[in-house]
Amino acid sequence: MTGTFHLPAGTAAAPPYELEITPERAGWEYSALRVLELPPGGTHTFGTGGFETLVLPLSGGCRVACDGADFEITGRASVFSRVTDFAYVPRDARVTVTSAAGGRFALPAARCPDRLVPRYGPAEDVQVELRGAGRASRQVNNFCTPGAFPHASRLIACEVLTPDGNWSSYPPHKHDEDRPGESVLEEIYYFEVAGPSGIAYQRVYGSTDVLAEVRGGDAVLIPHGWHGPSMAVPGYDLYYLNVMAGPSPERAWRICDDPDHAWVRDTWPGQETDPRLPLTSREER
Repeated sequence: MTGTFHLPAGTAAAPPYELEITPERAGWEYSALRVLELPPGGTHTFGTGGFETLVLPLSGGCRVACDGADFEITGRASVFSRVTDFAYVPRDARVTVTSAAGGRFALPAARCPDRLVPRYGPAEDVQVELRGAGRASRQVNNFCTPGAFPHASRLIACEVLTPDGNWSSYPPHKHDEDRPGESVLEEIYYFEVAGPSGIAYQRVYGSTDVLAEVRGGDAVLIPHGWHGPSMAVPGYDLYYLNVMAGPSPERAWRICDDPDHAWVRDTWPGQETDPRLPLTSREER
């Protein structure tokens, strides 16, 4: 591990990617993320190597060609405008992404042993979950979690939207031990914050120590330790993309709450979900 867990926007750029997190860069084995920006009419071809990969629009739409499959991805104006469709592409593949109007595209990836088939993920199939209650209310778009998208080998990914003033990834939790109720997963948080001057805060503690002000385009690496809360400051809604993968042959997302704060979950049945949620749906707003 490099010891640098907070990556401000631009500090991990590797053109043509505005963000490139490889396992070698992170100091681990499985999880990876790149963010690709294409101009109008732009195209980019890449090999997946040993990594299954998603093409997830952050803004704009695209066409994805892989192994003879050709997917038209509608995309979205921004992560705060709608739940998006996406494409899954397997390891050991050649992929071409083309965008007529231009856009930004996240490429979450996981090193895996199995070569599966390319797939289109419709926005209509994305499971939108409202999690927590009160000031811990947030929206989770389970587009590539094990129960919602069973067509991946190791990769787990979801989006979290948190209304301004709320806390998410709370209670703090971890997934760094192989034991009943917990699975080992390396995790990347990638952030977007509403507004040109938007800020938020991320905490990681225990065997990893981060207390960072984050802005749009930042990432935080979580190899182990308790993580949370992710704090959306008043005035600025918060989005983050979670990318996870680990060594277990079972693709499972099991977490353990910090026992000092686990009691907070027991208060949720007596509270209402924040009425501002969901922030987005499958319809463009």
